[in-house]
Amino acid sequence: MTRQVTRADILPAAEYADLRKQKRTEIVALKKNRRLEVGPFATFYFECFETMLAQIHEMLFIERGGEEQIQGELDAYNPLIPKGEELVATVMFEIDDPLRRARVLARLGGVEETAFVEVAGERIRGKAEEDQDRTNAEGKASSVQFIRFQFTAAQIAKFRASGAQVLVGFDHPEYGHLAVMPETVRAALSKDFA
Repeated sequence: MTRQVTRADILPAAEYADLRKQKRTEIVALKKNRRLEVGPFATFYFECFETMLAQIHEMLFIERGGEEQIQGELDAYNPLIPKGEELVATVMFEIDDPLRRARVLARLGGVEETAFVEVAGERIRGKAEEDQDRTNAEGKASSVQFIRFQFTAAQIAKFRASGAQVLVGFDHPEYGHLAVMPETVRAALSKDFA
């Protein structure tokens, strides 16, 4: 079972402040092999214990809510840590221009339901987090999506095979894009499976 972040993992605020630059450098290096651009706007950031611990520390540092804030951050970010039979991605639609972003997202309603990971020709459909505002009533997609991909034991074995071809993409009518996962990313994500 993959570990969850607990109160005991959280550094005191002053200690984190002293180590922040070093911690951020370490997490940037880790994330390098946990991200994948898909199409012109979407980037998949595959989460793990370390990325969520870093996110919690950053939220505490920025918001300075003290002890009262900690449990809320644990509750928010622990669900995004893979549980051993899955990959979990934060998918961001990154469009700098606000007007263009609004136009594009207005056409992408339901995009979260069309995400997939394909291993050896077998597609694993993504499932969006249930308590998240993904697509609003007008059909506008959120620019940030949290999507989990549940694998069977056989699919995990195929994913873990050195050199396995893994595709990641969407088959949305307005955003039909895919990308080949580099071997360095596949190898890093293989460690997410228990």
